[in-house]
Amino acid sequence: MARVRDPEGKRAALLAAGLRLAGRGLQGWSINAITAEAGVAKGTFYVHFAGRAEYLLALHHLFHERVLGGMGDAVGDQPPGRAALLAGALAYLDGCLNERAVKALLLEARIEPVIQAEIGARNEMVAVLTEPHFAAMGWREPRTCARLFIALVAEAALLELPGGVPDPAVRRAVAEFLDRTREG
Repeated sequence: MARVRDPEGKRAALLAAGLRLAGRGLQGWSINAITAEAGVAKGTFYVHFAGRAEYLLALHHLFHERVLGGMGDAVGDQPPGRAALLAGALAYLDGCLNERAVKALLLEARIEPVIQAEIGARNEMVAVLTEPHFAAMGWREPRTCARLFIALVAEAALLELPGGVPDPAVRRAVAEFLDRTREG
């Protein structure tokens, strides 16, 4: 691969290389492989990232930026409630399938404390965005319901990951969760 000479583009080239190599998983994935794929010197990696954990964190941000963008597009300006929640959840599942190798790599990367912390922060941010939907639907404990729904959708993504295609049963179950009546 040709060397990248644009200093501003080297960080982006390193991240793009990591996305392309994500299918190798953490064991088959190295800084040497990433820099070779990006066409930059190994030292360039350390100019932009302190180490592997910080690089994985940057990939995590990039992945979620893309997926959350798709979710925002899917939800659009729908009013808070079931339809918007389901549209966002299905967009998340589609995003995970579209970025399947990256999702699998980031799943492995959860062993890194910095990734664990980021997952917690990201889930809390999404819970804040999701809570009004459960409140609009009249669910008691809307924040807790939002957090549980996030966990449910994340697990649904993991169920679809091995097959690499949408699983109608999984998606029906996500929708059915939203259809359950709340008992007083």
